Amino acid sequence: MTTEKQLSQMQSKFEELFNEIQRVIVGNDDVIQDVLTGLLSEGHVLLEGVPGLGKTLLVRTLAQSLGLQFTRIQFTPDLMPADIVGTRVLNEDESGRRFFEFSKGPVFGNLVLADEINRATPKTQSALLEAMQERSVTVGNKTHTLEEPFMVLATQNPIEMEGTYPLPEAQVDRFFFKIQLRYPNVTELEGILARHAAGEEPVKIRQILSRQDILDAQKMVATIPVASPLRKYAARLVSATQPQFEEATPLVKQYVEYGASPRAALSLIRGAKAHAFLAGEVNVRVADIQAVFYPSLRHRIIRNFKGEAEGITPEAILHQVLSEIRESK
Repeated sequence: MTTEKQLSQMQSKFEELFNEIQRVIVGNDDVIQDVLTGLLSEGHVLLEGVPGLGKTLLVRTLAQSLGLQFTRIQFTPDLMPADIVGTRVLNEDESGRRFFEFSKGPVFGNLVLADEINRATPKTQSALLEAMQERSVTVGNKTHTLEEPFMVLATQNPIEMEGTYPLPEAQVDRFFFKIQLRYPNVTELEGILARHAAGEEPVKIRQILSRQDILDAQKMVATIPVASPLRKYAARLVSATQPQFEEATPLVKQYVEYGASPRAALSLIRGAKAHAFLAGEVNVRVADIQAVFYPSLRHRIIRNFKGEAEGITPEAILHQVLSEIRESK
């Protein structure tokens, strides 16, 4: 059982980790926090933004500060599933006997960067499905277990950009969070320019946590208590995104084809636990659930034709849900 002292010590380590990442990433503190929330919740994260906003840099910096095995997959239209999971190759031993041996693909890592995931075809994108859900890869008749911790951090360009393929709904739902990166403001942009204009050596990232630290922290987060009224509040929030439910809001009833799945409710609670942990708390608060509401659900709202035609965004729909559904007493 985790003691309050052990919890506090681990929370201090993650605060140090956050500060270390900030030495490289200018601004986007909320993005850093959401990525760490996904890591603590044993979830995968989808980062969306136009090229040049530092998505890849953020993932590389995280891997360096954690000392985990980092692999990178550059998704392109000609990428094949075997390029991701690996394949069996024919080898020959010293006696001349031939045999098949499995050659592992880049998915066999702790932190896997799926760069520009929506530039590959749906067939190739789906090669990650088993790895993300089951933490294993099946090739032929043999299943290979992936080493924990295992986290996919996928970057995605907005689907309006040329040469992109929409991710299948089944795969999108397997992402714990969808995080949208914004353009830096003028002050942050000046900070970025100042670092590069000075001609200084790139910042060397220190390893703050070990693999075992991360596994221990994930177990600690899982044991953080959630009061019954808060669980009910989370369930009502998710149910309100389903147009057939009584509590569904007007925008949901008019513009949503499919609302958030039960996996979204699990994401909401697990994310709230991790958010409370990073805030130095020992139990989940309403503010924690509300803080992870948008990244947990924004990719799980499927609009109908009318919603897409009228440009109603998932953010607007979720904003109304969060505004109208009050916490249970």
